[in-house]
Amino acid sequence: MTDTIPRIDARIARQQIEVILQAWGMTREAVALSADILIDSDLKGIDSHGISMLMFYDQLFRAGQIDMQASARIVRETATTALVDGQASMGHPTSHMAMELAIQKALASDIGAVSVFNSQHFGAAGYYAEMAAKRGLMAIVACSTRLATVVPTYGAQPMLGTNPFAFAVPAGRHPAVIVDMSTSVIASNKVKVYALQDKPLPPGWALDASGAPLTDSAEAFRLLFGRLGGGLAPLGGDGMVLGGHKGYGLGLMAQLFGSTLAGGSFSPVRNKTQASNEPDNIGHFFLAMNPAAFRPLEEYQSDVDDVIDALRTCTPADPARPVLIPGDPERLARDERSKLGIPMPDSLRSQLHEVATKAGAPFLLGDRSCA
Repeated sequence: MTDTIPRIDARIARQQIEVILQAWGMTREAVALSADILIDSDLKGIDSHGISMLMFYDQLFRAGQIDMQASARIVRETATTALVDGQASMGHPTSHMAMELAIQKALASDIGAVSVFNSQHFGAAGYYAEMAAKRGLMAIVACSTRLATVVPTYGAQPMLGTNPFAFAVPAGRHPAVIVDMSTSVIASNKVKVYALQDKPLPPGWALDASGAPLTDSAEAFRLLFGRLGGGLAPLGGDGMVLGGHKGYGLGLMAQLFGSTLAGGSFSPVRNKTQASNEPDNIGHFFLAMNPAAFRPLEEYQSDVDDVIDALRTCTPADPARPVLIPGDPERLARDERSKLGIPMPDSLRSQLHEVATKAGAPFLLGDRSCA
């Protein structure tokens, strides 16, 4: 499908992100960090969390739910932990600061845990886990979301967000192992991507308000983001036959670690009283850990490499589709998109043009070809 979609050079897409964020009043440093994180998602093929998020951020900005000029601050700290108030600012700079703080604590004391409240959407969780892996550290990231879109096992209404977890493990000879996953069968923003591309959803991803399967991506997007009923199945699907209860449990843990620990909100409770201009109080959790605290780093990295080597020798069911290591698809996408550009559907280009116009920022995506 992406072969027929026009592409935009990643440098131009990044510039488009920057000029819009600048027009919203963000500081130069916050703009640079946010643009780096957003375009990283697009380059890795995580289209749901890249430049297409600008329409959503525009809604938050105009509703007064996000303060583009605010900066996160530490409100409590020990040698190994910290509590951070995001001050209703963009989640990307806040989360970068929080993970960097966790990394510094882990480098100094072998472990660092930072919990964040009063933040906003932070993009792809894997970005922050990878920050730690690049410094030779293991990492766990968890996050809550603003919308309740996931129906718990045996439930009839959405109660949880897509609440992602990300994990990172550094290796020696090989790239780090990076797992970034929603605890629902898909991320809500994946529905947005399908709607932008006018593609039907695979059966089992979404349910309508009556609990029936829903494959119309535009209708699913309308229901999910308009809070009009319906929802997503937890990872594993509806019920317990294929392990949906495990996905439900993981989603609950992401809520408790990623939000409740810091004092972040729980959507079904917050949504009952939240004013239209009130921040969402999203929570995040960042853990960095030094494997060298447990045994010599070289031995550990060698064993990680051995695990990766063994998995790569697994006989594939289809010779054309070898066994992959988590993080492989994103690295392959980055290689391809760095050369060929980022797919940019006309519908997305049109919506970004509207966002840029409202912000008073130049529109840089007019050329349909990849530079």
